Amino acid sequence: MPAPLSPAALVPTPLPVEALAERARAALPALREGRCRLVVDGDRLVMQGGTLPDAESALLDALLDQHARLLQLGAALADAERTAQVQKALYAISDLAASDLDMDAMLLALHRVIGGLMYGENLFIALHRPETDEVEFLYYADTEEPDVRAADMPFRRLSDLEGTYTYRVFETGRALRGAPDEIDEQVGLPMRRVGPRSADWLGVPMLADGQVRGVLVVQAYVQRPRYTEADQALLGFVGSHILTALEHKRAQEELERRVELRTRELTAEVQARERGERLQRALYRIAELANSDLDTHAFFRTLQEIVGGFMPSRNFYVALIDETGQHFDFPYFADEFETNPGRTQAKTGVTAYVYHRARPFLVDLDTAGGRAAFEVVAATGAFAGTTPGPTKSWLGVPLLREGRAFGVLVVQSYTAGLVYSAADEELLTFIAHQVASTLERHQSAEALRRANAELEHRVGERTQALLEQIAVRERMEEQLKHQVLHDGLTGLPNRAYLREHLARAIKRLQRDPEARFALLFMDLDRFKIINDSAGHAVGDALLVEVAHRFSRSVRGPDMVARLGGDEFAILMDHVDGADDAVRLAQRVIAALSGPMEILGRTVFTGVSIGIAIGHERYNSPEDMLRDADIAMYRAKKSSDRRFEVFDEALHDKALALLELESDLRFAILRREFEPWLQPIVALDDGRILGWEALMRWRHPARGVLAPGAFLDVAEANGSLEAIDWLIFEQVFALAPGLLDDGQYININVSPRHFRMGDFAARFIKRLEAHRVAPSQIRIEVTEGAFIGHQDRAGDTIDALARHGIKVALDDFGTGYSSLGYLHRFRLHTVKIDRSFIAAMSPGSAAIVSAIIGLAKALNLEVVAEGIEDERQRAALLKLGCGIGQGWLFSKPQPPAHWSRGAA
Repeated sequence: MPAPLSPAALVPTPLPVEALAERARAALPALREGRCRLVVDGDRLVMQGGTLPDAESALLDALLDQHARLLQLGAALADAERTAQVQKALYAISDLAASDLDMDAMLLALHRVIGGLMYGENLFIALHRPETDEVEFLYYADTEEPDVRAADMPFRRLSDLEGTYTYRVFETGRALRGAPDEIDEQVGLPMRRVGPRSADWLGVPMLADGQVRGVLVVQAYVQRPRYTEADQALLGFVGSHILTALEHKRAQEELERRVELRTRELTAEVQARERGERLQRALYRIAELANSDLDTHAFFRTLQEIVGGFMPSRNFYVALIDETGQHFDFPYFADEFETNPGRTQAKTGVTAYVYHRARPFLVDLDTAGGRAAFEVVAATGAFAGTTPGPTKSWLGVPLLREGRAFGVLVVQSYTAGLVYSAADEELLTFIAHQVASTLERHQSAEALRRANAELEHRVGERTQALLEQIAVRERMEEQLKHQVLHDGLTGLPNRAYLREHLARAIKRLQRDPEARFALLFMDLDRFKIINDSAGHAVGDALLVEVAHRFSRSVRGPDMVARLGGDEFAILMDHVDGADDAVRLAQRVIAALSGPMEILGRTVFTGVSIGIAIGHERYNSPEDMLRDADIAMYRAKKSSDRRFEVFDEALHDKALALLELESDLRFAILRREFEPWLQPIVALDDGRILGWEALMRWRHPARGVLAPGAFLDVAEANGSLEAIDWLIFEQVFALAPGLLDDGQYININVSPRHFRMGDFAARFIKRLEAHRVAPSQIRIEVTEGAFIGHQDRAGDTIDALARHGIKVALDDFGTGYSSLGYLHRFRLHTVKIDRSFIAAMSPGSAAIVSAIIGLAKALNLEVVAEGIEDERQRAALLKLGCGIGQGWLFSKPQPPAHWSRGAA
């Protein structure tokens, strides 16, 4: 429906007092004949030289009273529009504070908000921390210093700013406004100026709890209307809200930082715990080995596997000193390059070095530092006859009995980058102690028994601790599972939980046809309006209250779930048929029929419900959720009831939609889309000035289809852009053979094209490839191209205009912000929507007249759409519109109809 005009546009403009006096003199005989005089005194009228007759005096009083009322009404409307503008800015600031934008993006958006309230092209925000006297320039944007960033500002403490305007605002907590000389006069002394000299400067304090926490400054370098006291008050008011938004964003970022830090700490704790558990399991296995009947080789092979769970152990050997203390025996030797040496001297070598020192030895021969350390020890002669060879890392630990070594346990690596650490040394040392205990088992049975008793005691304590940890972990897992499967706001099961239960219900129905169930898909009405107007806190509280009411409306075995946003679902088990689900839907609708008190506000909402009954055709939860969703949208469009049961008709409609989507994709490949042309004519003599290219689909089975039959689907599945380019190419190809001098073709462009930065360049390149003059092609866009992407859309229109391609704003008067687009963008034409032309009532004629007047004031061409009879043509000519199109002149026709030969 058409958006309402601005209230100020509906109020007549009061006449200047001089013009009002002239109108009175012309209307009143006594003044016209000179029997008395009416003179202008400032902004009022004064009678001189006589009095007016009663009737004329009453007429004059009425005229003056009407003029005064118009002045008052205009002022009131201006104040109201200003208030609305400020309110909109505050909402925007609040939304930014709660958004996911980072600080830089939020500050840029805040700059745009301030720019919407006053001249704010040059702006900076400075914050002060009294406890450290630090000053942070959080944001800095200046046209005279475009390369200076906030982080580049040289001031780090408040004292660095002493003598400047900014320091004065921080120090006094009061705003400063005016040109530099004026501010110096206000302060009573010349101030220190930093940066380019401004023509007008306005700075306000940003207060929190009565303290100055920051300064917000705008300034102008060009001659323009000066900042006013109202601008100062407004900036101060907005500044406090911006400070709140900044503190909220910083608190949010600090919270995220702490959460991330705590997450890392917990991750490290979990990793340490897991390593401890693995180590404990290894200890269990070693303890079992000590009591096993394995032979020596099998014992050490199992020990090698255990060690391999913590460090590389492919190369692993054990050396034991013999009874003489002069030789090593190797009961186990696993190596990639060497074979078991049997018996060797225990005087020199790396293994002997560990044995004689009775301490671990770790060396990394893969690095220069490690090799140098090895060579320092080798220089003492301890390694005589030993060379590093291919070894990259070597770790040996002694096997000790009562503090004295009786053997060595060794692991080594031949792979570059695969080295041992101090933690590996500690772990292997501990394992070596266990191995030593096992080896001396037969020599000291009693000592081994005591050691085993002590080990069992320690294991028992550790086992109890582990059991307690496992219990805690199980509770945590249950809590995490509940959090994963439930909505954090309402406590209801979430979409994942619903899918699990729905999948089980579908499988149960497939096994037992009598196990019928139903799914209700619910969407709240007006929730976005409530959320946007009353705030997210009210919206969240409303969702919690709605969840409670839904839960009280269902039967015991039924499950209520929140799917996300304002979408809910109810899974009904054991239903006899659709009637059970309908009765529940009616109860749910009734539960939301009355007002709700939410956080001190009275709000009204409703619910639209789609019902899907369990059926053998459903194989997955997604299929049933989709059908219930389709039924819900049909219910939302219904005017007489708020629920709908999914039936075969809806199923057929969904299948038809899928078929249409498939046909669209094949139609693009087969190039079945073509432009049909409707002439744009001069209304006075019917001369064809140009044509509008309208999209048609020559469907192989359904014939020629207008956009209404497929446009929504094409937009939804993303194929509309490809169809547009097919139309563009055909229009470019037929233009040279169709157009006479001065004629043109209008092309409709989807709003999505204006969100792509390369559209203008690509469009111009194709135009040049077809050798079509830019003046022969015009582009029509609706305001949807601008919503949310005004900067990119403006850049695209500028690029097209610089190349000579004119742009028309289509369907004018039906959008929300079209008036603002007329002066912001380089538009050439305004097309008045057919809805205003069809009626041509006094009301719509007034709107059409206003649009024509506005367009002419902005030097824009006006085209009226949808002209169907002579009465409308004559009315438009009378209102000053000279160009139009519609069925009065011709319906859209194929290009061949308009070819020069056919004409």
